[in-house]
Parts: sequence; C-alpha cells; structure tokens
Amino acid sequence: GSVVASYPYDDSPTHRPTGVYSKSADDEVFRYLAKAYASHHPIMRTGKPNCPEEEGETFPEGITNGAQWYDVEGGMQDYNYVWANCFEITLELSCCKYPPTSELPKEWENNRESLLAFIEKV
Repeated sequence: GSVVASYPYDDSPTHRPTGVYSKSADDEVFRYLAKAYASHHPIMRTGKPNCPEEEGETFPEGITNGAQWYDVEGGMQDYNYVWANCFEITLELSCCKYPPTSELPKEWENNRESLLAFIEKV
C-alpha cells in the first residue's frame, strides 16, 4: 500500500516495470481529478507517505501516473477507460492494505474532505 492518487495509464508500451510515463489522451483531466483528491488529504498532499517498507518513496503533489510508479498490464482502470469511456483514478489510502479497526476513524478523517472535493468535481 501507499498514500497516493494514481491515474491512467497503468500499462505502458514498453512494459518496463517502472519509470515510464504513459500518457492518456485525457491526461490533464486525470491529473486534475487526482490533484482534487490529493490536495485535501493531509498525508497524500505532502507526497511523502512514509510507508515502512518504502520510506524514501515520494509522489510530487501526492499523485502519480500508474505506469510511472509501476507497470500493470491489463488493469481495470485502463480497461474501463479504453473500453467503457469510464474515467477512474486509483486511490491508495494507507500503507497498510488492511488497517486495524481502531485506525478506521482516523482514516475517515484523513479522507473525508478529499472525498467531498472529488464528488464536487462531478
């Protein structure tokens, strides 16, 4: 896990494991939506999730192009965009994929304003 808003494409023509910016035709829209979420999240907006296993990992403005972070061939985000014209971003909300119940109120507080800002973009 991490704390970042990721946007298409997750796959790249070269299929290199990481570091390839795979720009979609709607790149500006996706960046706008990702920033709308990230800019209201107290951790995500710093670009420094400080996850225990990836302490040096950073994401400028709290967002990343999926393939630049890591290449995912055949992912749902890309599939829905290409075949259903459905604009999706992927939200990584925690360093821990399954946070303990005791942390859920804190996660809600971290994400509430981001969710509202994102919904307002509709």
